[in-house]
Amino acid sequence: MTIRYPLLQSIHSPEDLRRLGRSQLEPLATELRAFLLESVAKTGGHLSSNLGTVELTVALHYVFNTPHDRLVWDVGHQTYPHKILTGRRERMASLRQLGGLSGFPQRGESQFDAFGTAHSSTSISAALGMALAARIKGEERHAIAVIGDGAMTAGMAFEALNNAGVADCNLLVVLNDNDMSISPPVGALNRHLAKLLSGRFYATAKNAGKTVLKGAPPLFELAKRFEESAKGMVKPITLFEKFGFNYVGPIDGHDVETLVSVLENIKQLKGPQFLHVVTKKGQGYKLAEADPVAYHGPGTFDPAVGLQQSGKLAKPTFTQVFGQWLCDQAAADLRLVGITPAMREGSGMVEFETLFPGRFFDVGIAEQHAVTFAAGLACEGLKPVVAIYSTFLQRAYDQLIHDVAIQNLPVVFALDRAGLVGADGATHAGAYDIPFLRCIPNLSLACPADENECRQLLCTAYAQNTPVAVRYPRGNGAGIAVQPGLQALPFGKGERRRSGQRVALLVFGTLLYPALDVAQKLDATVVNMRWAKPLDTELLLQVAAEHEALVTLEEGAVMGGAGSAVLEALAAAGLVRPVLQLGLSDEFIEHGDPVKLLARQGLDAAGIEAAIRQRFFA
Repeated sequence: MTIRYPLLQSIHSPEDLRRLGRSQLEPLATELRAFLLESVAKTGGHLSSNLGTVELTVALHYVFNTPHDRLVWDVGHQTYPHKILTGRRERMASLRQLGGLSGFPQRGESQFDAFGTAHSSTSISAALGMALAARIKGEERHAIAVIGDGAMTAGMAFEALNNAGVADCNLLVVLNDNDMSISPPVGALNRHLAKLLSGRFYATAKNAGKTVLKGAPPLFELAKRFEESAKGMVKPITLFEKFGFNYVGPIDGHDVETLVSVLENIKQLKGPQFLHVVTKKGQGYKLAEADPVAYHGPGTFDPAVGLQQSGKLAKPTFTQVFGQWLCDQAAADLRLVGITPAMREGSGMVEFETLFPGRFFDVGIAEQHAVTFAAGLACEGLKPVVAIYSTFLQRAYDQLIHDVAIQNLPVVFALDRAGLVGADGATHAGAYDIPFLRCIPNLSLACPADENECRQLLCTAYAQNTPVAVRYPRGNGAGIAVQPGLQALPFGKGERRRSGQRVALLVFGTLLYPALDVAQKLDATVVNMRWAKPLDTELLLQVAAEHEALVTLEEGAVMGGAGSAVLEALAAAGLVRPVLQLGLSDEFIEHGDPVKLLARQGLDAAGIEAAIRQRFFA
């Protein structure tokens, strides 16, 4: 019987990897890449980024004594090779499924996951903390942060570099640069110099020479200029050296032999080190190399065929509804500008960039900057629309309050991925936007129930001269046809969708449609509240006066959410009614199929009906 992956199947932990000879590492990387492609094609998940980190992952685990040496992956969607080499190969079939492997590093999943990551630009800060902890405790260990060039655009990464450059600890930052390539004519020279600059002899000689020449300033300056000129032949004098790091690179991130040699040299050095590695997204799979964006997070597919367009006309997603509205609104108003923090495709802004390139701004992975940048534009009379995932807006909370809300600036926040997001799990769930937004003065928050209402409430938000957020979920809604035009709905007003007896269901968002199904069985009233802030208090008090009990429904955190707003309004009016609050429970909800996750939370039609019957009809 032929073993398909003979080397890979012998690797159950990095200890097994480190028993291999160097000549076996390249064949192992080939097997690992093939297994990775086969596995992700069956489960879906992040592909391009993982194909690009195969050799780097092999080299890091081969050279460093993981998990004793701490390895922190930035964002973490490129860690499938890491998972496979650290004892989780057989569980890859469960990737991103309920009860299965996470698509990101999780400390509770493996001792080799030194730090949980899923949002970007945290790795250097975390690894620096680990490196300094080792020094404080008197432990000999290395801490390695692997960060992409995209994640390097965030201010937090530079804050960490600024701190790390003056720290006396064994920290290695590996920049995984997959947005450029090494030119073939200088590739060999780059590789040779990287090995030279990472050697202990070079580092010792450089430092000793500087110490000796310090007494003769002219000679010291001459030596320093010679060193910078020599290094400048193959790379510029880097910003990272100015931060206090010993810079090495760039080197070919798909040459495992060179990676191992350079890493072994760096391992012997003391103090903060910076290794610049150049990789290619989708490496080894031509279709992903040609279109890394399409293969960033594909569903299941046949690797021999690649991704295929569905022949059926699918109903538009909320993201597509937003993208079309943005283009239509921009055509009608020259003041509109669109801003995204590195989520052009995910936020549905590709067509907007094509049609209005001068009014499209991708600011990189810099959510704080995105919000304050929008505030600056608004100060000058423009109408900024910030397209941002709910979970990423959390990263710009101070800017939202200090720079937008206090100044009462007319910025529209289009909050994609509100509620549960499925396979990406707790780190990406938009569970907290209602609680953290509704407490901010001047800021309003709309919760559309379907696709058409999403477009209409975006129009309403845009028409205001104050900051407004519109939250909508990932994927499709109820399939309601979207009307053309730019028709707004009344600001801060809900609507009664069904009249019934005894119990009234007050719904904030897309749970309206299962609520209507339940209400039909219970002969209950259903109110589409539409706005978490301002609350339609007039409608609320009218409905509360007519019914014995109320039920609030929201795909967001119950604590401090829209249901809490209802309770506050009732208390302020001195009206006492039993209220059942249904929403996301006080826990971090794991990854899995969104339908199953909602059912687990009791937010499908069956769960909603059962909860209401138990509370009010038992």
